[in-house]
Amino acid sequence: MTATQDLRPVGTERRPADRHPVGRPSADHHSVGELVGQATEQLSQLVRQELMLAKEELAEKGRRAGRGGGMLGAAGALAYVGLMALAATGIAALSLVLDVWAAALIITGVLFLIAAVLAIAGRGQLRRATPAKPERTLDSVKADVDEIKERAHR
Repeated sequence: MTATQDLRPVGTERRPADRHPVGRPSADHHSVGELVGQATEQLSQLVRQELMLAKEELAEKGRRAGRGGGMLGAAGALAYVGLMALAATGIAALSLVLDVWAAALIITGVLFLIAAVLAIAGRGQLRRATPAKPERTLDSVKADVDEIKERAHR
């Protein structure tokens, strides 16, 4: 026993596992190869998650664009029916003096009003669906890149 060991409290003697020669890592240190492997694995997992997020975001925008297109199609169909009703109204107006054509004109106005409401709603849906880029995913990727750069400079 050396003099320094005699001065240590009981149970605090240096064990051979506590000593590690220069160049040999202890249990809580990892080699550069292990750290690079972990970073590569984490980066590939991050990329997969970002791709899944982009896929979900684009699918949501596609559904929204589909609904908007359907509403615009319905508006077009009703406008066509309204045009036919307007034609029937004109015919009714010429054949009868007032009663039948007045009713036909009211129906035509209602159909055009419905078509206008559908067109406005469909246009709103299409505006919300564009641009067709995954904005939340792009923001998330930018934040990830900034974080990686910040940690790399430490």
